[in-house]
Amino acid sequence: MTRHELINQIKEKRSFLCVGLDTDITKIPEHLLDGEDPIYTFNKAIIEATEDLCVAYKPNIAFYECYGAKGWEILQKTWQALPKNCFSIADAKRGDIGNTSKMYAQAFFEEGASGMSFDSITIAPYMGKDSVTPFLDFENKWAIVLALTSNEGSKDFQNFENTQGQHLFEEVIDKVNTWGTVDNLMYVVGATRGEGFLKIRQHAPDHFLLVPGVGAQGGSLQEVCQYGMNKDCGLLVNSTRGIIYASSGLDFAERAREEAIKLQKEMELELIKAGIID
Repeated sequence: MTRHELINQIKEKRSFLCVGLDTDITKIPEHLLDGEDPIYTFNKAIIEATEDLCVAYKPNIAFYECYGAKGWEILQKTWQALPKNCFSIADAKRGDIGNTSKMYAQAFFEEGASGMSFDSITIAPYMGKDSVTPFLDFENKWAIVLALTSNEGSKDFQNFENTQGQHLFEEVIDKVNTWGTVDNLMYVVGATRGEGFLKIRQHAPDHFLLVPGVGAQGGSLQEVCQYGMNKDCGLLVNSTRGIIYASSGLDFAERAREEAIKLQKEMELELIKAGIID
């Protein structure tokens, strides 16, 4: 999916919602567990209930890799079930170098090789340029680079200051910006960072930001939009637990849809307020 296509989807759906598919078999409704493929059945129902309300889906790869070959099969089937007008994110947080990164890119971007062709992948940039650029060699694919995350341990490194008073996450963005463009690079910025978005936008004013942490993790959508939205929206705000685990009963898909509608309506108001839609 190109940047232009993504922006059009945001305007058409009046939403910048990303639904996380971090599907934990211990949390899905019990009545699905008797089926042949409960995780895929759950995912498919969630997708069908929310596809008109969101512009992106983000399976966390760890929730599939933990089941070995079977998990990879579930991930392939889940990818195939994703609507082609929705941006797909392989939340894999890969971060190796050279040929290894090239192989990771092939695994998630080349359908002929792996049975999947995600639009994007999340990447940890700690090993530098050669851990990111192999992913940028694929046309119309995106590298979503970790910048300022919302987990407790993020303070261990990301907020280090250099002698000029610039934080490490700011240096990361400045450097990564030289490797790609707004058409193939995004950044991960945690929603609980609030005014941290101001600093992010000083270094990446036009890039899209993938924003986890709204909802169950306590992030405020209004605050994210206040400090992080740009003229094209520039945001993909992810919600996982608040949507996919809204109910553990027979009505799980319906309840997921209800929660997605609530977020979509809030997002619509923010897009109107910003003058992006009428």
